[in-house]
Amino acid sequence: MPTTATSQALPETAMGASAPDLLRVLMQRWRDDPSGTYRSWFLWEERLKNFRSIRRGIEQVVQEISAGSFGNLYRGSSLETVVSSVSEQRQIFKGADHAFLWKPKLRIPDIYESSDNQRAFGQLLHACSCCNTAEQVIAAIHRIDQLAIKGLGPAVANLLYFLHPTLMPPFNTAIVKGYNLLTGKKVKLGKWEEYLAMRTGILALNEKYRDLLSNDLGAIGGLLFDVGSGRYPVPPLEESDAARRAWEEDLAKVREEAAGVKKKLDAERENDRTHTNVQGWLRDLGKALGYEVWIAANDRRRPYLNGQLADGCVEALPDSIELGPGAEAVKLIDVLWLDKERKRVMAAFEVEHTTSIYSGIVRMLDLALGSDLHASEGLFLVAPDNREEEVRAQLMRPAFSRVADLKVRFLPYGELDKHREAIARFGSGIKGVHAIARVLA
Repeated sequence: MPTTATSQALPETAMGASAPDLLRVLMQRWRDDPSGTYRSWFLWEERLKNFRSIRRGIEQVVQEISAGSFGNLYRGSSLETVVSSVSEQRQIFKGADHAFLWKPKLRIPDIYESSDNQRAFGQLLHACSCCNTAEQVIAAIHRIDQLAIKGLGPAVANLLYFLHPTLMPPFNTAIVKGYNLLTGKKVKLGKWEEYLAMRTGILALNEKYRDLLSNDLGAIGGLLFDVGSGRYPVPPLEESDAARRAWEEDLAKVREEAAGVKKKLDAERENDRTHTNVQGWLRDLGKALGYEVWIAANDRRRPYLNGQLADGCVEALPDSIELGPGAEAVKLIDVLWLDKERKRVMAAFEVEHTTSIYSGIVRMLDLALGSDLHASEGLFLVAPDNREEEVRAQLMRPAFSRVADLKVRFLPYGELDKHREAIARFGSGIKGVHAIARVLA
């Protein structure tokens, strides 16, 4: 890749009038690619569900640092919990935890041994959680940058993205590489000033191609990630028909190579179908037991049997939830059983087929802690039988210290599938479900 002064001005001058066409071709191909980040991550329905839980996790980190109870270890901390949830956001965030792992030989990141640096980190997260403008976020970044805390660089921007997805783009090595390849710039890793300079360029690109991207900077972040990780060839710098044809041929190969990931995509679609089927079981069981049923707001139109998953279900939650704190998160709980008068939620079910247990727990906490009138008959994590130990391990994290009082139960697929028809036929209330579920804490 040339690095001359001419190439650094790629979007405006080096590629001349053809540049917008080539970038547009690339973006259109990327949007259509079933295995690119646009379709496999950005449009992934579970992606939006995790925003609330990650924000709650950041609040927990801030509270512990402020109270002096955060400690000096990453493993088992509230920070590990929230960063792990970020890392589970598919390939684009894989390895997001690396920057926060304590490296004793390098003594980085120095937020575990220095209480002053730890408090500064907490103040950054708190300031960015509370503000609502780019200027305020950038001011908070400049404040912590002046402290030169060892090992605490723009990898933190991944947390800021989940706080302000329309203001702060995500950040990792592949995204930086993709940005440099598409723009001819030489942004370096590890410095906040470099991240902020890249952010300015990303915003300009995002505005120029807004019709193919999104207000949410995760979209362009995904494009840059795919380019930087080598999935797509970079448009040629020189203006020539031969170079353009060669590039288009290379781009066409990406479509052919997509067949190689079909098996993985089929498995992911099968996971979605299984998740929907289990929601359907819970929907039908709830109705049979005399409850009104709510289906997660983003799942309501999913095909199920001969109709849609939300057929015959309530279309609104009680005002005490709709108008209360955490309402948006509660609406994303997979299945809720309500009393006949639709005044309160009796039971809540989070189906976690392959996705993060963490985000499901946080959504149920929003419901249970929002009012003592909700989920009086139980909170249930519904998952494959072999995930029970994983669920138990998650509930042992410090971030979930309040869960023990809520008696969250594990409802394995196998038991639900085996007994649901009998419970529906002979059961009364939720006793039958309690009988096949296991108390976790």
